[in-house]
Parts: sequence; structure tokens; C-alpha cells
Amino acid sequence: MYEYQWYEWLAYFYIYCFFGWIFESAYVSIKKGHFVNRGFLRLPMLPIYGTGAVMMLWVSLPVQNSLLMVYIAGFVAATILEYVTGWGMERLFKVKYWDYSNQRFQLNGYICLSSSIAWGFLTILLTEVLHPPIARYVQGLPLGVLLCCVGVITVLFILDAARSVKEALDLAKVLDAMTNMRAELDDLQVQMSLLKAEMQQKAAKSRDESLLRLELFKSEAEARTAALRKEASARTAALKDGAAARTAAAAEAAASQLDTWKSGAEERVSALSRRLEELGERRRNLAGRMNFYRKGLLRGNPSASSARFAEALRELREIAERRR
Repeated sequence: MYEYQWYEWLAYFYIYCFFGWIFESAYVSIKKGHFVNRGFLRLPMLPIYGTGAVMMLWVSLPVQNSLLMVYIAGFVAATILEYVTGWGMERLFKVKYWDYSNQRFQLNGYICLSSSIAWGFLTILLTEVLHPPIARYVQGLPLGVLLCCVGVITVLFILDAARSVKEALDLAKVLDAMTNMRAELDDLQVQMSLLKAEMQQKAAKSRDESLLRLELFKSEAEARTAALRKEASARTAALKDGAAARTAAAAEAAASQLDTWKSGAEERVSALSRRLEELGERRRNLAGRMNFYRKGLLRGNPSASSARFAEALRELREIAERRR
């Protein structure tokens, strides 16, 4: 195997990327009941399978005479590759593009025992069954044809990978922005609820205070009127008029104070409502920007997950599915 030329290694990489895509797309499509273009790229390729296959060929070479050691080498190497790739992609793109969290004997959702066991058997299948005829076919191609095919596929692969990475980074920014907006929307709604409750309490308190003042003034007027009734009817009438005037003035002051507070509170409610509408519209516009690559990332990775952006990711996935 070490005698392969660089372009032959590239050819094997692309072939196994394609075989991996066939396997994954078929498996996920059967589970979902409709076709799923599985993977990170839009081309029919899964780079982790190509990388894993090439790596399996390398690590199994020193122990190729022992199937047990070939199995162990593939088990260990592929598990490390899957963990490092999953960890790196989540750190870069803020999303787990595969998640084994619901599997038994898993580690951080990046790897699980059943997957690692399958990698070991796949290594034996690759080295003993699949690769020998593929190697004979590739080496049997005319050099010009092989170089032309590898060159064209490499250009397409690089362009597709660059665009997919860019869209995945943009998607991470969208998820972050949508999550922050959701938190701000929730905070604004809480503020509005508290403000409306405060307005109701203030209005009730103002009514109670006005009624209490009125009762106090009435009691005072009646008491003083009874005490002075014997002295002069004119003074009694003047006292009643003065008490009534004081009562009216107090009620008018309380009402004016309440109206001023209500006016300010209503302005705050109106400002909060406008901010809510603005944030909601911005969030809808942000979520609605679905191009071919972004929809492909969401549809092609149905098991992708994110603890922090779970709600935003679910919302975007629903939009992508509706615009199928």
C-alpha cells in the first residue's frame, strides 16, 4: 500500500467518500421514509468515511497478517477519528452533526461502543474484501484518465467543502442570534406582564386611597358639624362647604397623579410592544434565509443537535422541511 501514488490515494479517498454516502443516505432514508442527502457536503460524499478508510488501510498494514489485530487497529483508530472530528466540528460550528447521546456506552455523544465495534468489522471488510478489487481497478486505469478524474473531483470537492464550511459557520451565527433574540423576547414579555400588573395594582390602590380620604373627610365634617350645630347654622353650612371642597380637591389631586403615572406606564408598554414586534420580525427574517446549502445542512443531518441552540435548531429544521 505504501507504493500507491498520491493521486491513487486521492482516488481511494473519493471512492470511499462516495461509498460512505451511499451507505449513510440509504440507512437514514429508510429510517425517515424519504430520501435524505446525508452529510455535510452537497456532493454525494462523506469525508469522514474517506478519511476513515484511508486511515484504516494505513493502520492495518503493520498487522495485516492477523485479523484480530486488524480489527483492533480499525476499532481504535476509527474511534479516535470519529471523536476528534465530532469534537472539532461542534467547537467550530456549535452543532453536533451526529449525536450518540441516546446510545448506551457513549462518550459525550461523539462516539459509542456499537459504532466502534462496527468500525472494527468494517476495517476487516475493507482490507480483506472491498479494497483489493478497487485497488486493481484504479491501478488499471490509464494515467491520463485517472489524473483527469481526480483533478475534476478535487476541484469540485474543494469548492463544495469551502461553501459548506462557510454556510455552517453562518448557520452557527444565525442560531446564536436567534437564541439571543428569543431570550430578549422572553425578557420583554416578562417586563410587560410586570408593568401591566403594576398598573392594575396602582389603579386599585389609588381608588382605595380616594375612597378612604373621602370617608375620612365625611367623618370629620359630620363630627365638626354636630359639635357646632348649636352655635350657628351659617357656620355649619360653611364648614360643610369647606369639607366638600377639600374632599373634591384631594380626589382631583389623586386622580391627576394617577393619570400622570398611567400616561408614563402606557408609554413604556407601547415602547415594549414596539420592541417585541421589531425583534419578532428580525427573528422571522433571520430564520427565513434558507438557501440550497443551508437547507442541505439541516436536512442532511437529521440527528444534528445542540444543547444551547436546541429551540432555534428545531425551528430552522421545521422551516427547511416545509420548503422542501
